[in-house]
Amino acid sequence: MLGPQDIAELTDWRRLLHRHPEVSGQEAETAVRVVAALRPLSPDGLMTGLGGHGVAAVFDSGQPGPTVMFRAELDALPIAEQSAAAHRSTIPSKGHLCVHDGHMALLLGLGRLSSRQRPRKGRVVLMFQPAEEDGSGAAAVTADPAYATIRPDWAFAIHNLPGLAFGTGLLKSGTVNCASQGLKITLHGKTAHASQPEAGTSPALALAKLIETFTHLAPPGPLWPGYRLVTVTHARLGEPAFGIAPGQTELWLTLRTVADADMAALKGEAMEIAAAQGLPVTFETHDDFAASVNDPEATLCFARALDTLQIPHDESDLPMRASEDFGRFGQPGTRSAMLFLGAGSGPALHNPDYDFPDALIAPGVAIFHQLARDLLG
Repeated sequence: MLGPQDIAELTDWRRLLHRHPEVSGQEAETAVRVVAALRPLSPDGLMTGLGGHGVAAVFDSGQPGPTVMFRAELDALPIAEQSAAAHRSTIPSKGHLCVHDGHMALLLGLGRLSSRQRPRKGRVVLMFQPAEEDGSGAAAVTADPAYATIRPDWAFAIHNLPGLAFGTGLLKSGTVNCASQGLKITLHGKTAHASQPEAGTSPALALAKLIETFTHLAPPGPLWPGYRLVTVTHARLGEPAFGIAPGQTELWLTLRTVADADMAALKGEAMEIAAAQGLPVTFETHDDFAASVNDPEATLCFARALDTLQIPHDESDLPMRASEDFGRFGQPGTRSAMLFLGAGSGPALHNPDYDFPDALIAPGVAIFHQLARDLLG
């Protein structure tokens, strides 16, 4: 297991990452720091540039057996951190407020243990994934030709969860995170002088109607099969000027469903509603997240590891509305599962003052290590 010096060094490294956040697709320096921390561990393989800035370290027994992958995320959020901590973000308007820095520390801790004692069979793969926050990273990694050389039989991830009792787990088989997509709707009218709005075609009333319609189309409620939710996240009308009647408007929606199969129908309905406003319309899709679905056998592996370590867990409050990019690693041939690990009371994820509790490093690494031992010896 990790010693006090390990924990101290992992804490310092986590705080170094926290001071230097990089958002999705821009994680070049974070990847450099990850590689620098992994090289002294002498992994049997060290891959960079996976799906962008992704990094993977391989610890190989040299014996036949399964490949077991453990995933963390490289990216931070475009949110200004509000903190008095000495390790607060030094980058304006960016912060590790979903605490991927903490998840990276868990993987590096597992790397230290895997370096000291290789698995008895198969391989351990540490996957530092880029661009989780916008839903593009896992798809890019799994589509990278190099990924085929480390394609796992098993894939596991831990996500810290504030509001859940510290060190306890949320775990269940089946769907644990909803699918979601961002839909940008642009209505095209015609500008005019503000003194003669009738000379143009304003989309203002259409925008107002769409906001009301989408707010009531799929409102918040309990999760159930067929559940869907539409959230208006941003709107822009015309130019910020008093002399111009608007000629264009943008409306941003987040669409959310429990099952991937339901997303196309919800998106189609939203597009039909927008197209019925009588104005030319264009659509863009962003932040495409598949549902995260825990495989039954992989979930059982997590449960056994937690029971061995005497860590309490249940499946209350699952699935959750929030989305997670990990679901795309659960491809055919890969059994995957995610555990939510309690971070205790305090600010919620994506809040400007949230910070990963460093005391969670030791139990998080222990869970990953127990999984590796159970599957690989």
